[in-house]
Amino acid sequence: MTQPLVSISIPAYKPAHFEASLRSAIAQSYLNIEILVSDNCPTEAIHDICRRFPQVQYTRNPQTGVANVAAALLAGQGEFVKPLFDDDILHPFCVERMVQAMQLSPAVELVFSASTIIDGNNLRQQERRPFQQHGMVDGRQLYRWLAMGPVNEIGELTSIMLRRATLQALGTDGLFRIGGHDFALGLADAALYCNVLLDRQGYYLDEELSYFRRDAAHASNSNPAANPHYGQCLSDGIDLLLAGYHQQVLSGADLLASQANVTALARDAGAAYPQVLAAYQRYLIALAQLSPTHVS
Repeated sequence: MTQPLVSISIPAYKPAHFEASLRSAIAQSYLNIEILVSDNCPTEAIHDICRRFPQVQYTRNPQTGVANVAAALLAGQGEFVKPLFDDDILHPFCVERMVQAMQLSPAVELVFSASTIIDGNNLRQQERRPFQQHGMVDGRQLYRWLAMGPVNEIGELTSIMLRRATLQALGTDGLFRIGGHDFALGLADAALYCNVLLDRQGYYLDEELSYFRRDAAHASNSNPAANPHYGQCLSDGIDLLLAGYHQQVLSGADLLASQANVTALARDAGAAYPQVLAAYQRYLIALAQLSPTHVS
């Protein structure tokens, strides 16, 4: 098979583990790569590290948060895009194995793999292996899996590879938006996966190919103390469910089956996060509009 160009895109903000992340990109067994760093760090720490590696294409980006992520994803010239967050690590064979999976069929739009959570000292914390063997997975099945939640089993952006042409077709405004709802501040990664997978195929590699770092100060979706958009993540879980229903990926029965969980979320988090109550009201409206023929 040919070796198409792969863009390893790194939206960078936190310098603490950035060099280890960058070195894991440089150390890939797959040679036809470009490494792009989109730096939003408030200091010169990331820039100073990049200066020591001439093969790195460095850009200073004033955009913050998910806007920096979008800029990084769309900046490359590769046929395939391999995202890498600034404190995560890639296995040396990650890009090679994911390119091989992408080349199995033009229908494959997203490749994901087993991964492991590590702490600030690189110690293994939790292995994540959603399936037990390699194989194609229907995109609508994965979309439904993500929408029904509550866990994103595909993993963070470091865990996947995408086709650049698909990202370009979605564009900056469409990466994290489904219908009229913008998921950029909450479940941006899940929304991107759903956009890419609708009526397409995913491929799962049952190999540990990436390492997601989580420590006490990590601003993950699951950490309300460190994530200023935690409430948006919760409400986006409801809105992703509604997006799946409106796009006919989920059935009325699926919507009804989620009622206990959605109601419990509104009860437990609604007082602290008004956006959860607003999403709950949208959910109740959708439930009220169900007819008997839509339930099955």
